[in-house]
Amino acid sequence: MNKDLNIEYISTDVLKPYVNNSRTHSDEQIDQICESIEEFGFTNPILIDENNGIIAGHGRLLAAIKLNLYTVPTIRLTGLSDIQKKAYVIADNSLALNAGWNFELLSLELNELKDLGFDIDLLGFDDDFLKSLDGDLLADISGDSNSKEKLDLKQAFLAPPFSILNSREGWWQDRKRKWKALGIDSGSGRDSGMQRGMNSMARYNSKEDTSMSESDDSIFDPVLCEILYSWFSPKGCQILDPFAGGSVRGIVASKLNRNYIGVDLRAEQIEANLKQRNLVCSNDELQPIWICGDSINIDKLANGVSADLVFSCPPYADLEVYSNNPNDLSNMDYDNFKKAYFEIIKKSCDMLKDNRFACFVVGEVRDKKGNYYNFVGDTIQAFLEAGLSYYNEMILVNVCGTMPMRAATPFKGSRKIGKVHQNVLVFVKGNPKIAAEYCGDVDVYIPNEDN
Repeated sequence: MNKDLNIEYISTDVLKPYVNNSRTHSDEQIDQICESIEEFGFTNPILIDENNGIIAGHGRLLAAIKLNLYTVPTIRLTGLSDIQKKAYVIADNSLALNAGWNFELLSLELNELKDLGFDIDLLGFDDDFLKSLDGDLLADISGDSNSKEKLDLKQAFLAPPFSILNSREGWWQDRKRKWKALGIDSGSGRDSGMQRGMNSMARYNSKEDTSMSESDDSIFDPVLCEILYSWFSPKGCQILDPFAGGSVRGIVASKLNRNYIGVDLRAEQIEANLKQRNLVCSNDELQPIWICGDSINIDKLANGVSADLVFSCPPYADLEVYSNNPNDLSNMDYDNFKKAYFEIIKKSCDMLKDNRFACFVVGEVRDKKGNYYNFVGDTIQAFLEAGLSYYNEMILVNVCGTMPMRAATPFKGSRKIGKVHQNVLVFVKGNPKIAAEYCGDVDVYIPNEDN
């Protein structure tokens, strides 16, 4: 049996197909192999025995002949008995069939290839499989093998109204790319290391060396924003955002025909947001408004505003510094942060109309000892003290990024779990049925570069 394998280029005329080869190759599949060879080269040599008999690679030989290739790369296997060769002809094919797919990762990879302009027809998937891929993901996440109902829910409500929102799904990532293609750049106006909003949550694990650091997560997820706006507010309503940060939430509101007012402490962030607004929003669309100031004074800064939805993604105590301003919550210790945070939520909720929803996207934060502050619980308590009822909780599942490569060390050393989700908290002020009636039917927006 071979110890060293060498590639030999041999004429196709002398290669001998195995007469009892049970593996079949349709004309369509041979064409696919031809296209693969033309795109990538002949990357998989044909396996032959001492007498040029083919052990593996019958389809590749047929493709080579169709492409008029006179020689092909081969690897000669020596020392196999006739029984072993007969068995390996079958095993080479059957073992590959036993492999499966991680459909979430496959969908992400396929969508990225499409986004880069690659012809995914070269990969060998049939159209029915590609069309069903998103449906399979919906079935997987719900634990239900029948995905038709889930697809119907997604078509009706943009995403199935379940307690799991899975941003790893191919349709989500594709929609996110379409939003970003509009020109959204929520990183504008932020210095290095001063990330707010969704990126703050994605990076919250920085103290335990399991942070998310993918560039694609450096903006608040516009698809999440779109879903929550569509579910918990109607067109023409007024959205109030006490922790505005970047431009995404304002621009998405504009595209969805909703009024938006956001407050942020940093003048340079407001300036960047206004530039984004002028770049992305057309004159006939509702223009998002950003106010520069301390959100502790939101009742004065947005005086007279009567909100139909309070929506935000707050800064995180003792995690990252967003500015050098002493009034910035990110500069405070947790006790002072919590006091100011509760007051801002109370004032924002006072500006919310009765029978309306509020939604915050948050994640847990660790103290210097590595223990959780219970930030999610404190957020819930702040809204309860503001007079609202805790109504819905959803888990946003994030793309793992490089987490699989970075989670082992902190887990071994301290049993800290790499976090790849956020908490989406929904509250209601008053009667939830009346609030839902006010929201009306869910409208699904179709983002494109011309909007």
